[in-house]
Amino acid sequence: MDTPIDSFLLVSFGGPEGPDDVLPFLENVLRGRNVPRERMLTVAEHYQQFGGVSPINAQNRALLVALRDELRRHGPELPLYFGNRNWHPLLPDTLRQMAADGRRRAVAFFTSAFSSYSGCRQYRENVMAAQQEVGTSAPRVDKLRMFYNHPGFVEPSIENVVSAWRQVPESRRAAARVVFTAHSIPSAMADQCKYEDQLRETAGLIMTALPGAAWQLAYQSRSGPPNQPWLEPDILDVLRTLAAEGVRDVVVMPVGFVSDHLEVMYDLDTAAQQLAHELGMNLVRAATVGTHPRFVTMIRELIVERIAAEQGGAPARPALGCLGPSHDVCPVDCCLPPARPAGRNA
Repeated sequence: MDTPIDSFLLVSFGGPEGPDDVLPFLENVLRGRNVPRERMLTVAEHYQQFGGVSPINAQNRALLVALRDELRRHGPELPLYFGNRNWHPLLPDTLRQMAADGRRRAVAFFTSAFSSYSGCRQYRENVMAAQQEVGTSAPRVDKLRMFYNHPGFVEPSIENVVSAWRQVPESRRAAARVVFTAHSIPSAMADQCKYEDQLRETAGLIMTALPGAAWQLAYQSRSGPPNQPWLEPDILDVLRTLAAEGVRDVVVMPVGFVSDHLEVMYDLDTAAQQLAHELGMNLVRAATVGTHPRFVTMIRELIVERIAAEQGGAPARPALGCLGPSHDVCPVDCCLPPARPAGRNA
């Protein structure tokens, strides 16, 4: 019999927690990627505008506190761990601690609701690399399924969008627009996964709460070279287009993010808000799910679902929309990295 699940691992991106961390963090993020140094320095300045601190680690720690309370009240009680791809606590250090604590098998929750190389497969590669670094004592780590259409993600997202929608003056709501944003990725990466389909499904599910309201999908946080196609349109271009069409009120929902970390705070709360002000538009930003109780409960439900399946049961696997629940075990060809251009050396 396989080793039973004995721990939980929260896997996330990581972020600097002081001015001196910013450049080393960004160098970690961009290592091996064809991103101009000028772009890196521009992003570094974004972090410095917030004191060199990304809130993502604090938000993940708050999520762990909420989940610990949820598991204590409803079970199963598992020790919780936290590891990042790009900054402390780094995954190898976390797996080393788990091994020292005697943990042999964990379920992992990735703070990315949507499937793509950078949002899923790369994290799995990071976990495997960390396991290799730690050695034979490293615990086995099994990823929980993606949750883009799970009721525990969709329902609090609906609540947040409706709350933002109600901040638009009632007399102007009929002409208002809802814009969902997600992190842009290279078009070649999008061709290898269901990222766009999943985003459209989630946005459509959320908009069932606002029947008749106009909405669209946009992207933010592009970081690639100008000659590389990335998913469009950019949120700033969308705002300019809507303003030219006479739209006065926009609700922006960062559906591609689970917490209000720096890319949300800078790209939307700073850059998009500033542009909206210049265009004479009223921009209301909807909150991310963060530590919403229903979202926290969803994580517990995913853990219970996996444990029940391990024990030979047939647990319910709730999912809204048409795409159905995501798979538990990723196929070998799932979310492959972008194909290399023809003629490029490996």
